[in-house]
Amino acid sequence: MSEKIIIFWFRKDLRIKDNLALEEAGKEANVFPIYINDENDNERPMGEASKVWLYNSLKSLNISLENNLNYFKGNAFNIIKELLKNKNIKGVFWNRCYEPSSILRDKKIKKYLLENDIAVKTFNGSLIREPWDILKDDNTPYKVFTPFYKKAYLTLDNVRQEKEEFVNITYQSESQYSDIEVLKLLSNLEWEKQVISKWNVGEKAAIKKLDNFLKNGVMDYKEGRNFPSKNNVSMLSPHLHFGEISPKRIWMNTKNLKSNKNTQHFLSEICWREFSYYLLYHFPSLPSENLQPKFNSFPWCNNDFLLEKWKIGETGYPIIDAGMKELYSTGYMHNRVRMIVASFLVKNLLIHWHKGEKYFWNCLFDADLANNCAGWQWVAGSGTDAAPYFRIFNPVTQGKKFDPEGLYTKKYLPELKNMPNEYLFNPWEAPAVILKKANVSLGNNYPNPIVDIKLSREKALSAYEKIK
Repeated sequence: MSEKIIIFWFRKDLRIKDNLALEEAGKEANVFPIYINDENDNERPMGEASKVWLYNSLKSLNISLENNLNYFKGNAFNIIKELLKNKNIKGVFWNRCYEPSSILRDKKIKKYLLENDIAVKTFNGSLIREPWDILKDDNTPYKVFTPFYKKAYLTLDNVRQEKEEFVNITYQSESQYSDIEVLKLLSNLEWEKQVISKWNVGEKAAIKKLDNFLKNGVMDYKEGRNFPSKNNVSMLSPHLHFGEISPKRIWMNTKNLKSNKNTQHFLSEICWREFSYYLLYHFPSLPSENLQPKFNSFPWCNNDFLLEKWKIGETGYPIIDAGMKELYSTGYMHNRVRMIVASFLVKNLLIHWHKGEKYFWNCLFDADLANNCAGWQWVAGSGTDAAPYFRIFNPVTQGKKFDPEGLYTKKYLPELKNMPNEYLFNPWEAPAVILKKANVSLGNNYPNPIVDIKLSREKALSAYEKIK
């Protein structure tokens, strides 16, 4: 390796197209692409589902890089410092991360590199706009989504359009760093194979999924996105999380369609992701602290039995149980169902949103610190622009409204496949003859409800009154 080399550090940008940082590195020198499974002391460890997706995504990326991706596990600062012993390395390029621990790590690494005359260039490869560029007129950050969206995104058209002709980059690698197994992402569990089996992972799959969605699913997005049995959601969240596709590509490709209520609503949902990152950047305590301090004195219940029943989908409320089964078996959960199961945990079971957030973190492919924590605080009522605490989703009425034919629920709860829809979401009210005909035995092959919806709602509202 006698020629000038730039290290390109892949993080949450596992793609080669629409990757300005990689493009710029390739213009300046030969590129030594690396991925580090960073053992940063301040970083929250990846969940099990994230590890499975990452493993498959890196394998896909490596093919795009002509098998030149170099893998490392350990402290990122120490690894990069060690790589700099190669005197031909003249720079390190990367796309920025926005998690508090990542910001601190990157500042430390950048300072060291500059002190040692190594060029550093960082780019925005994960967001449409930088969180520090958007402030209110008084120079304070927004706390409410709608004015944030109207000011920064509603009339936004001009985001960088990718070049279809990819810059020709010369990659370099070292055989000693070519083994992905050094990352120790998988544990040879059968679940790891099953949970990923219905997904196509990687940049090409992400682009294809976006194209298919914009041709079909988006046309009834505003209404259809609420119905989990319909194909009106993009399913792009894991691809976005790992940077297999950029939000700018999604934005521009959607903008290129004829504008209507469906495309506009889809763009606003993309901006909720932006808002979550915005909140995390300006309020870095988002993952650990209630953004509304009054919730610090909320009388949460510590009930491990109820928490476990929620996790494994044995609450006795079919829409809840179907959602939790979907989560564990697919690494994904429909957004409407996410809201229903989260509301049930924090408001009907009175269990702290931290515990639900941590379980989602472990099971979701799209486990994203910003989105996950902002979403849970929204449901709990403790966030900046949260749903009011007294908004409590009724799992019976929600199931009947958004899964009226029971297709979603019966898919994940086959034991209820013969239940008539009239009683599907409230089987405890079904006459004995109906239960017998459907081969449903409450307390045996399907559980009785673990709480009473009406009484638990009243208890939640009473608890909220204490902190108002």
